[in-house]
Amino acid sequence: MSETKEMLEATVKGLQDKVNQLNMDLKSKQKELEDINKPAMSVVTYAELEDIIGNTLADYNFDCGEFEYEFSINYDNKLELSDLTFTDYYSLSEAVMKAITNHFKVAQDESTNTEQ
Repeated sequence: MSETKEMLEATVKGLQDKVNQLNMDLKSKQKELEDINKPAMSVVTYAELEDIIGNTLADYNFDCGEFEYEFSINYDNKLELSDLTFTDYYSLSEAVMKAITNHFKVAQDESTNTEQ
């Protein structure tokens, strides 16, 4: 009887390992499926984009008018900034896209005659 129990436990353990492996394979295939229609980008291009975006953000001159802020008075009567929210996403995204456009040539899509 103990041999049957041990065999069943071994079978269950083997099946659990198989299920775990199949779940990992499923996640891998789901990721591949998500990526199938994404345009390909080389590692070099990705690194260039990372540098361009990083440099653009580092060089961007943030202005006080691009933020909403609230002040409060703390417990020892000192004025403190209690909330700061960046609001001018358009200018920042415009600066990033301009830097990318200055670095890369934008190709025309022949099928729709639009930029790609």
